Amino acid sequence: MTTAGVLLAAGAGRRMGRPKALVDGWLRHAIDVLASCEQVIVVLGAQADTARGLITDRDVHVVVAPDWDTGMGASLRAGLSAIPEVAPEATRCLLTLVDLPDVGADVIQRVLAQPDTTDVLARASYDALPGHPVLLGRDHWAGVMAAATGDRGARDYLRAHPTVLVECGDLATGRDVDRPDSSPEPTAHQPTDG
Repeated sequence: MTTAGVLLAAGAGRRMGRPKALVDGWLRHAIDVLASCEQVIVVLGAQADTARGLITDRDVHVVVAPDWDTGMGASLRAGLSAIPEVAPEATRCLLTLVDLPDVGADVIQRVLAQPDTTDVLARASYDALPGHPVLLGRDHWAGVMAAATGDRGARDYLRAHPTVLVECGDLATGRDVDRPDSSPEPTAHQPTDG
């Protein structure tokens, strides 16, 4: 049984003023924290060539979501669709976002400690509020792709199915950073829901 890491890093980062994949060190950090996954798929979109140039020394599979500008759902579908070709033996995947600079390998390890089964459905939580990363067993991939539209990502699917919350508030805030003046180490948790 194996786990594919899927890193969503395709957005334009309008509120940030540039794609978040191009914010200093974020893309490389997000790839590095996924080192426990047997294969890492990085989904790019806005300024994909520039972002790809930042990670030429990383052993990852890059997918460019052609419709990235329609929302996170497009990036999620592109990443999940790539798994059968890139990691055909994968039984589950771990989804994470590029804009979580305080989420480290310790959070990833804790979420990956969930059962390695094709029906696992779990996600990190921060002070009991759901966030990322999200662990999806293979049995859920088709349903998540069907539900992933616009900027909703896997939100509706996760709400409709029993999902194990893995508390990680002692390790990180899990807060996504959307603006250049946002602190990567905020004092209050603001979970993401996608």
